[in-house]
Amino acid sequence: MLAIIQAAGWPIWLLLIASVIALTLIIERSIYLRRVRILPPKLLDEVVRVYHNGKVDANVVATLEQNSPLGRVLASGLRNVDAPRDVMKESIEEAGRGTAHELERFLTTLGTIATLAPLMGLFGTVVGMIEIFGSQNATGTGANPTQLAHGISIALYNTGFGLAIAMPSLVFYRHFRALVDSFIIDMEQQAVKFVDIVHSARK
Repeated sequence: MLAIIQAAGWPIWLLLIASVIALTLIIERSIYLRRVRILPPKLLDEVVRVYHNGKVDANVVATLEQNSPLGRVLASGLRNVDAPRDVMKESIEEAGRGTAHELERFLTTLGTIATLAPLMGLFGTVVGMIEIFGSQNATGTGANPTQLAHGISIALYNTGFGLAIAMPSLVFYRHFRALVDSFIIDMEQQAVKFVDIVHSARK
């Protein structure tokens, strides 16, 4: 591996840094964006039960807020449980926007790496071409074989590394985007259901 890095020249270090960042983000988002962590399956039922039992207080709301992203959204509803429907819904929507921003964290960086990696590989290819042309002597003939081989190595390795980094980064970026969108839709549906339950109980 070290021999490949040496053969690829200095531009490969930019790609290696990008690959480490991309891998770190993929692992972090894979651990964080788990459905059971974002949308605990029985949480809404528990919140509704607590509400019907009249046990809503500051400690319950604070505990719910720390539970999960869905808990944070429902906690904002519980804080305004005695307010009119519009006020309660607005507070939930505001909490939902903050939660959505948290779920989307680092995805822009991963998408940027997916877009930028092929360009970084292309940059390495250009550097390799410059090395190849630099291996020509003053008359334009009799290229130095060592410099020629080195220039070709830089060109090909950087192109390959750039594509190898971009493809999985793009796949995971699109996967995480779709996952976050599905979480947000599910969260909105559960929040609306909670608002309906609260206000139907008042009537």
